[in-house]
Amino acid sequence: LLFQILGAVILGFGIWILADKTSFIAVLQMSSPSLKTGAYILIGVGALTMLMGFLGCLGAVNEIRCLLGLYFTCLMVILITQVAAGLVIYFQKEKLKEELSSIVGSLIKNYDPSNDDERNLQDAWDYVQRQIACCGWTGAEDWESNEILINRSMTEYPCSCSNSSKDFEADSGFCNLDGADNITATYADWPVHEQGCMDGVEKWLKDNLGIILGVCTGVAVVELLGMILSISLCKNIHSEDYTKVPKS
Repeated sequence: LLFQILGAVILGFGIWILADKTSFIAVLQMSSPSLKTGAYILIGVGALTMLMGFLGCLGAVNEIRCLLGLYFTCLMVILITQVAAGLVIYFQKEKLKEELSSIVGSLIKNYDPSNDDERNLQDAWDYVQRQIACCGWTGAEDWESNEILINRSMTEYPCSCSNSSKDFEADSGFCNLDGADNITATYADWPVHEQGCMDGVEKWLKDNLGIILGVCTGVAVVELLGMILSISLCKNIHSEDYTKVPKS
């Protein structure tokens, strides 16, 4: 039952990544095929874990050694895969950071409030900037690469970056810079947050690192216990010495 619950959690997490449309996860999964592939892998692992939990229970109750062996093997494969994925993320973190920077940079450069084809992606990024109280990936200067703002001489700025209370109702698109008629402005003139979203995301990860590590460790411990119990049951099945049974 415990492994079926664990599988349901992993399955639900994968589905949430695919279905989420209003967070930084949405920006990544709509921009990067690798995250979408990872979500499908999570769904597959979750479904497999639920199936293995059922087979493990069936094997333990009915003392079927092949089911217990299959259960142990699948758990071992899942655990090794999780450890390998964690190591890849750790050692490739700089490359991942560069990929994130490229994804967000392209999104900011091509941001267009009138483009309905990219509406979900752009709304997700606006949501991130509002919730984290940030602007751009490294800072507001990233928005100086936006083609629309360049054509408007930087006299407009992204509303979701605003630190002004008057822009709270306009949570997407571009807002007009007060007193900027017939002049050329820069990002330094905008009433926006100074913090880049990269710093905000890193801060969130640091603040929640203990929870993330705790959950990962808990999952690994549960899987190890399942492996130990399954192999123990497998060894003990049909181990009775029938030669010692008294003859009638």
